[in-house]
Amino acid sequence: MPYHDYWRSSASYRVRIALALADIPWRSVAVDLVDGAHQRPEHRSRNSQGLVPVLDIDGQRFTQSLAIVEYLDTTRALGLLPAEPAARAHAQALAASLAVDVHPVCNLSVVRHATGGEEPARTKWMQHFITPGLTAFEALLARYEHNPYCTGDTLSIADLCLIPQLYNAERWGRALHRASAHRRGRHRVLDAPGVRPRSPGRGSPLNGHVYVHGGHAGCRRGVPGDEVPLHAMFQ
Repeated sequence: MPYHDYWRSSASYRVRIALALADIPWRSVAVDLVDGAHQRPEHRSRNSQGLVPVLDIDGQRFTQSLAIVEYLDTTRALGLLPAEPAARAHAQALAASLAVDVHPVCNLSVVRHATGGEEPARTKWMQHFITPGLTAFEALLARYEHNPYCTGDTLSIADLCLIPQLYNAERWGRALHRASAHRRGRHRVLDAPGVRPRSPGRGSPLNGHVYVHGGHAGCRRGVPGDEVPLHAMFQ
């Protein structure tokens, strides 16, 4: 099952977690955003927006990570979204606060346009948006008790959006006022039964490779034979 993604893409990362939860093997085809592969006709033919991820599954082609996650949740009974309408809307609001409000302004193409890709402007831009975004997310969590995960005793769509955003916060050197709570939440997600998402590590794992990944296969960084333990990627 082909899955077109990019290793550092937050949108791609949240879908990888959902695929792992569903225990669905997939064949990842790297779309290098840095060298502009997403803008070339080959990828534009898959997604006219020129974005990742693109998932081919069940005879369908899907784009937009939140739509893909909701499809997998519905068809594979992952329990990422509550059935009760109000609870479902609150969980979706948590997810959107990161995936819709923070992620787009930190998108590679937006940052390049705003800063020219130059430092220190690029890092300052990222930090300017990431910290208030995570602070607002923390405030939204106030309606919930101190549960193992964002909205309760099981993983939700909010957790799938939080984990990639925490990776970005650490990548861009943004200190979190409640870092310990966020870190505990992240490791609980990574330790959840059956979750072995391919998470970004140090250095690009792409190297032009097409690789195969399964829901319980551990983390493959894209270089044949280069299997590393999950938590080693965060040390």
